[in-house]
Parts: sequence; structure tokens; C-alpha cells
Amino acid sequence: MPLRVAAARRVLPVPSWLPVLPSSHHHHHPRMHHPVPYHTHHTHHTHHTHHTHRTRGLHSSSSSRPSSPHSPQHSPLHQHHQHQHQHHQQPRMTAADESRLVAAFQAIGLSEAKAKETAANKRLAPTLLQAITHAGAANGIDRAVGALLYHLASTISKPALPHLPFLALAVADARLASTDQVSAAIKFAETATAPFDQAAFNEACGVGVVVTPAQITAAVAALIAEKRAELDEKRYTFLGQLLSAMRIRLKWANTLALKEEIEKQVLAALGPKDERDDPKAKKKKEKEAAKVAAVAVDATAASASAASASTPSAAAPTERRIEDLAKSTKFIFEGELARLHRPGENPQIRPEIMAAHLKRTGGKVITRFPPEPNGFLHIGHAKALNINFGYAAAFNGITNLRYDDTNPEAEEEIYFTAIKDTAEWLGFKPDAVTYSSDHFQRLYDLAVELIRRDKAYVCHCTGEEIHAMRGGDSKGPRSECKHRNRPIKESIAEFKKMKDGKYKEGEAILRMKMDMQNPNPQFWDLVAYRVLFSTHHRTGDDWCIYPTYDYTHCLCDSFEDITHSLCTTEFQLSRESYYWLVDALELYKPVQWEYGRLNLTNTVLSKRKLNKLVTDGHVSGWDDPRLFTLAAVRRRGFTPEAINAFVREVGVTTANTVIPVERLEGYVRDHLNQVAPRYFLLLEPLKVVLTNVDADFCLEVTVPNKPRDDSYGSRVLPFTRVLYIDASDFRETADPNFFRLTLGTTVGLLNVPFPIRATGVTRDASGRIVEVRATYETGTSAKPKTYIQWVGESDKHQSPLRVDVNLVSKLFMHDNPQSKEDVPGGWLSDINPDSLRVVKGAMADTGLVGLGVEDKFQAVRVGYFCVDKDSVPGKGRYVLNRTVTLKEDSKKDK
Repeated sequence: MPLRVAAARRVLPVPSWLPVLPSSHHHHHPRMHHPVPYHTHHTHHTHHTHHTHRTRGLHSSSSSRPSSPHSPQHSPLHQHHQHQHQHHQQPRMTAADESRLVAAFQAIGLSEAKAKETAANKRLAPTLLQAITHAGAANGIDRAVGALLYHLASTISKPALPHLPFLALAVADARLASTDQVSAAIKFAETATAPFDQAAFNEACGVGVVVTPAQITAAVAALIAEKRAELDEKRYTFLGQLLSAMRIRLKWANTLALKEEIEKQVLAALGPKDERDDPKAKKKKEKEAAKVAAVAVDATAASASAASASTPSAAAPTERRIEDLAKSTKFIFEGELARLHRPGENPQIRPEIMAAHLKRTGGKVITRFPPEPNGFLHIGHAKALNINFGYAAAFNGITNLRYDDTNPEAEEEIYFTAIKDTAEWLGFKPDAVTYSSDHFQRLYDLAVELIRRDKAYVCHCTGEEIHAMRGGDSKGPRSECKHRNRPIKESIAEFKKMKDGKYKEGEAILRMKMDMQNPNPQFWDLVAYRVLFSTHHRTGDDWCIYPTYDYTHCLCDSFEDITHSLCTTEFQLSRESYYWLVDALELYKPVQWEYGRLNLTNTVLSKRKLNKLVTDGHVSGWDDPRLFTLAAVRRRGFTPEAINAFVREVGVTTANTVIPVERLEGYVRDHLNQVAPRYFLLLEPLKVVLTNVDADFCLEVTVPNKPRDDSYGSRVLPFTRVLYIDASDFRETADPNFFRLTLGTTVGLLNVPFPIRATGVTRDASGRIVEVRATYETGTSAKPKTYIQWVGESDKHQSPLRVDVNLVSKLFMHDNPQSKEDVPGGWLSDINPDSLRVVKGAMADTGLVGLGVEDKFQAVRVGYFCVDKDSVPGKGRYVLNRTVTLKEDSKKDK
């Protein structure tokens, strides 16, 4: 393919506020046949990967390349020049600058929203703009090429950054034609010197490599033959691991082609999926064969059919098994996670550091789930749990649960207990439970070492002063703290005074000496330690200084030999400061990789907002069933399998996602449809008296707890002279579109041999119908048009069972309650006043007796429900939470 000609390239004007690529030590690369000179320079060795940051106390910021205390950076002359240049900074971005950036980013195929988000990212925007410029894409480019340029700019590491011009051009010229190739090129560039070795670059990045269909077929066949025993054992659940192995063997093959060939050959080897792939399939076939024989009467068969009509997906020809989806590794082996490094591949500041790490771990994948114990986990944490535990499990690794307990003011024992219980409820048992506070002494010792290396100092500035030095509200010029260059011995002495309690809170902090002129706020001399006279739940009053998240997190990852520090994209800017600190102390450096947060519509997930809802009494607590904390959805009746299946099917990308809450509810509904027994529930009971039977009439009716599944057993219900139906199932006046009970017409009662006919009504003083008189139509051969649920009145059977019901709806009326456009009055004004309706005096059949707290069932024709924690089953008191409604069916109410 011909290379792009230099004359055809239009260089975009780079806004003055954007930092430019390093440009010292220029080199020309004739061997690469560049249409324009390719410049590079040598930098200190610092590696990348995505990171995250949570700020506590004073505002955090910044990171720069590690350097020796003896390097020129630390000479008096360098410090003098650095001081002189601190006021010559880039001006802030103007509206016109932002508009031009958005237009440039849209020209390569980004959506308007993504282009605006990227333009606001001070780290990514200049890199992407320069990639576009060097690719000659100022006038637009094919969308697929634009996506690769975005991937290049958003993932390029600092050591590879000087090679950005060449890499961007290689993307434009289609030498790098996939994200795998771009990632390989970045890795190659991290250790390469200019000029590149053409052959080595091509080999490392798969340039020009074409993997034919025949090669794919042969390689897949060889792999299946090699792994046949394991395939026979794991069957279709082994597909993801086969794909992962093939991506290593045929690194440059088209992933979709690999996937299709693997599926084709596995199908040929194993045959279609059967009961071994769906353990309930065999049982289902047996029950279907016995179904007709089990039905004694035509009417009973019809009523059983009507009962199953409220569960439409049960009879679907291809039923998706939620339990299988909850264990799927597809999101590991087929998505973004499949591209992550293997243990040992992440470069270190010194090679012997990696050698020691591998000796300690044996090359095992080690991840961690590191919550702050200052609140309850929410649905977004379910994604983090699945990613961290799922990734490690997929590679036979381990995952630690680490409490990031460095903020004693906000931490309570209830949160520690709830976090572990919730993780295990979801099915994730940690290999070890650790605490950041386990390392307080070591963290302190390393802080002293950081000062000795002239990479930290004690600061006495106020929060307002620090904010001003970081540019203030106007984001103006930044300046350094006056304490920044105090003598090392002085900072050590001051830090000890902090530890000894000589300073009050706010009078002294330890800050890392990073780079105040770096455009990344996570390099603006982050706070490492602050004074807090608070009792810690584990260490008591042993400490009056506590490390910040920015200081603690990466070091604890290093201590625990974490191989993959997986976190959400709001920590992306912190990745460089994460690496800066471990390199500054010459410790083992994990790789940080960020993924997009999971958000749902019609709710809020921030701890601050959740706490506001709880403390202001808008909800009853952190486990109020209207919330989407994991404690709340557990109480509401969501199953762990449904939550995990939802998270894994949504997948893992670097984009933040807002998923309609109905989609999650769909997974819950599908799972409950598969596993929940069926009972009768009347939200608004209406008395019916059968006038043509004796007063002591009682027919005991056997009702299956789950139609077509005998394993759920059955219950015996009393059908008596006095019974109850739901008021919504009766109308006094006939309606051609209403097929239930009206005066003069019949309706079937589920599992009762014959229908009933309404003959009259009784009203109270207000005119409200309080009783329907009816006859039991024995001997009729006519089948009713529909069937309804009912409950008989019988002292002998202790029927009906009276229950209270919480009908839960969306807590917020708008998809995004935080939208200023949709909700100008603020998010609290969007609370749905009808989000909870409490029904007192509802009736249920006696099958509910014996259910325990958190047991779930389908109320036939009503919805799915869960026994609430306020129930006292032993005393017959039941409170039910509606988990989800039944699927929409326009005919179900007729």
C-alpha cells in the first residue's frame, strides 16, 4: 500500500494551552521511509497502564518520571530554572479551542458526546490531536482508522510517547490495522531506540502478516486435538479458553474468524448442546412427557395451562440459563480483558524486581477488590467483583479482599461486615482478607525513605493556599509550595513531629514532590499523609497520621504482588502517579488498567447521594428495596446469579455505560421464572360467596408449586363456599374486552374443576362492592375464556394467610435524575412519590407458610416477590417485597 504523501497532510493548529510532545534529540529514520522526518528523544524509564484515584482530605494531584536524587533535576541550577519557568505556563483552553478540538475529533469518527468528553481530558486531548496531525487526518479519515488512532492516543505509555508520530503514521498507512497491532507497537516502542529496526518492528507488530482461513482451520484443529480431554470434560464452557489460547498462537488472526472456526469445530466434536450443557434440560423433557398423564380433568388441564400463561418464557423453545451466564468467561476471553498482559510482562524500573516478584508468586495472576469501608456496596461494585474475581479465576489465579481503611473518620464495623457478606453472597470468596492498616508501619517507613530521596516534603500550607497554587478556580498559573525545597533532614524531623502528635489537624501534611507543571492534576504534589486525631477501628490510637489513598493504594498493590490492578476510568489520570510512586521507591510495579463504570437509569449510586437519601429520610436505610445498593437489591429479591449474568453479558469496555434498569430487571425476571415456585396472592381481596353449595362445602385441590416441574412439589388448597378473588378481576358491567368475572358471566379458577358464575353483589354504605354472590357451575362442559387466582376461607386450613406487601417502583422519575436539563430543580426533586406503595391486608394461599426471609416466589398473574426481613415467619407474619413485575402481556389482564 502506498504511503501517505507529506504534501497531502494538513497540520492542525495546536491550541497554545496544549502541551506538545517532547522534541529533544531529534533523529531521522530513513529506513522507515517516512514522508516527513520522525523525531524522538530519550526519556527516563517510566511505564504505564491505567490508574485511579480517590482523594481524601486536601485535594490531590500529579505525577512525573522518577529521577535520582543526584540527577540534574535536583541541582540548585535546575531548581532555579524550574522556579523561573513556573509562571510561563500554557493559558487555559478557550471555547474556540474546545470547539476546534471537538470538530477534529468528530472528523475521525467520534460521536459528539465522546468528542466533547475527549476534548475536556487534558491528558488525552493533546495526544490524540497530535496523533491526528501526524496521521494526516485533519480533513477526516475512515472511521475504523480513527478508532485505531483513538486507541493509540488513549493507551500509549510515557516511554513510547516520543514515537507517537511514527506510530500514528503507521496506523494511517494501514501497517497497524488492529488494536492488537497498535498495542504491540506501543510495547515495542517502549524499549526501542531511534531509528527503529524495520524487521524487528514488523515482526513484533505483525505488519503485513496475513493469516489465511486454512491456517486458522488447521491451528484450531490442532488445539482441539491437544485439549480434547479437557474439552470433553468442560464442553461448551471451554470455548472462551480455547479462543484465548488461539489468540496467543495466531496472534494476528481475525478474532471473529477464530471464534467462528472454534465454534464450528467444537460443534462437530461434541454435537449440539444437550442436558450436559443444561442440567435441567433432561429433567424438563421427562416432565413434559409425563405432563398429559398428570392432568386428570380437561378443566384442570386448562387451568394449569392458564397458570403457566403467566410465565411465558418458561415455555420458550430456547431458554437462556441464567446460571450459565453467571459463570460465563466470555467477557474475559473475548473482550478488552483478553488483551491484558500476562504476569511477568509488565516492565520494572529494574529487571531484578520482576525476577523477585515471579519467584514469590510463581507467575500466578493476583487481583484484589479494594473497597473503602465507609458505605455499602452498590450495583457498580458487582461489576468490579466480577472483573477482579472473574479474571483471576479464569487464569487459575487468586483475588484478595482488601479493605482500604485509611480514613478512620468514615469507617464503621457494619461496613466491613456488610462488604464481605455481600461479596460472598454474590459468590466471591476471597483468597485472603487484608487491610491497608496492616501496613501502617511499612507505609510510614517508606514515606521517610521518600523524603530521603528528595521526593516528599512536609508542607504547612492551608487548603486554600494549595488550591491557589494549583491554579485556583480560574485554573490559572501554578506555583510551588514555599516548603517544597526545604532541607531533607528538616522534612524528616517535621514528619516525625506529625507522627508524634506535635501538630494539630490541618497544620502539616506530607506531600509528594512530583511536577507542578505537568498538565495532569495527579502530579501536582499529591498529599501522602495528613494529621487525624481519630481512633482507628483496628489500630486504636496508635497513629495520629494516616496515609491517603493516592499514597497507599499503589504501595499496598505492590506489597501484595498484585499483577492486575483493575479499576474504573475515573482513576485513569492517577495511573501515572501510581507508577511514579512505586518507581520512586524502586518497588515492584503492578499494571493498572481501567474499565468503564456501570450505571443504571432512574437511580443514583454515589455514596454521598445515597447517604443523603438515608440521613434525610427519603428512604428507610441503605437496604431500602428502592435503592441499588447490593444490600437493597438482595432484600428486594434479586438473585446473585441474575446480577452476575447481567454484569458479564454487558461486558467490559473502557466506556462508562448507563444501562436501562429494565435490562437488569429482565435478567432477574428470567432467573426467577426458572427457579421460583408459584403461589396465589390477592393484593385487593374481594369476597365471593357460592350460593349453591352447602355452608361446610370444602374441596381440597392439589396445586403444583411449579407447573411442569414436579421437583418443586405441590400444596393442597381448600376450595370453599366463601373464597376471595382479586378485586381487579371483577367488573359489575360486562365489557367485550374484559374476559374475567362480570355479572352473568363465568370465569375459571386456577386448578378448580369447574368455573363460577357471578349472580349478584353486596355494597357497603358508601356504595362500594364488598361481596360477590356466585354459583359453582358443576357439570358444565364449556371452558371459560380465562382463569384467575383465588384463596379459600377455611379455619381448618388456616386459610387465607394475611400478608403486607411493599410494591416497589423506580425511585426517580427520570432516567438521569442528575440531568440539569431534565431535572432543573435538582436530583432530590425527581424522587418518585409513588416509588413505594404499602398494601396492608393482602391475602395469600397457605403455600407461603414455611417460607423464610429472602425466599422468593411468583405470585401468579401478579409478579415476583421476596419475603422481607421484617417478616416473622414463625409467628405467621409475612411482609413481601415485589421484586419485579411479570413480563408485559397485553392479554394477561383480559
